[in-house]
Amino acid sequence: MQMEKVREKAKKLGLKTAKMKKQELIRAIQSAEGNFPCFGTAEGHCDQSGCCWIEDCVE
Repeated sequence: MQMEKVREKAKKLGLKTAKMKKQELIRAIQSAEGNFPCFGTAEGHCDQSGCCWIEDCVE
């Protein structure tokens, strides 16, 4: 997902996006949505099947 779309999603959740890197921002979104803030930490496999970031995360 492009950074612009990530920022858009974050703003809808009321998160401040200034100076945050993409990974940090996605993790903040994950937390705000009640998920584990684990984006980018999986090594080829992720058991968070309900997460909207799974495709970007385990590339």
